[in-house]
Amino acid sequence: MKLNEIRDNDGARKDRMRVGRGIGSGKGKTGGRGQKGQKSRGGVSIAGFEGGQMPLHMRLPKRGFNNIFAKDYAEVNLGAIQKLVDAKKLDTKATIDHAALQAAGVARGGKDGVRVLAKGAFSAKISVRVAGISAAAKAAIEKAGGSVEVIHVVPAAEKAAAKKGTTKAKAKA
Repeated sequence: MKLNEIRDNDGARKDRMRVGRGIGSGKGKTGGRGQKGQKSRGGVSIAGFEGGQMPLHMRLPKRGFNNIFAKDYAEVNLGAIQKLVDAKKLDTKATIDHAALQAAGVARGGKDGVRVLAKGAFSAKISVRVAGISAAAKAAIEKAGGSVEVIHVVPAAEKAAAKKGTTKAKAKA
């Protein structure tokens, strides 16, 4: 056997049927759609249509909503930070912020910054600069001799909108 002789088994791949190409093809005239009716015509989208009866997705009650003003924080537990410090993936002398936690692979997402939570044991003396922190996490860090700074993170979308606004104001002046 040679690589250039390798082929599929006979009948393993079936050619596409070309419909509407004459009566002799066996799929001519109506193109396999039968005769008349809505489904025989083009541009039909009746998925979910139940013959005029109220469709199931409209009969079921709707619940909840998506809060468009909700903050999107990457949540990081103190136990995870302690593990990274023990593994020497985080430098205790430098300030630990969103970028450092992302580089260490513990803070994923979070367009509004990082929020530190108090789950897990913690004993490292670190300096933390984050967008949010729980009261218990703050107490644990300060008890270990560290410091906490809470900052306001401006998302990239807001920065772009603010930048556009200032350029329009300059153009008018």
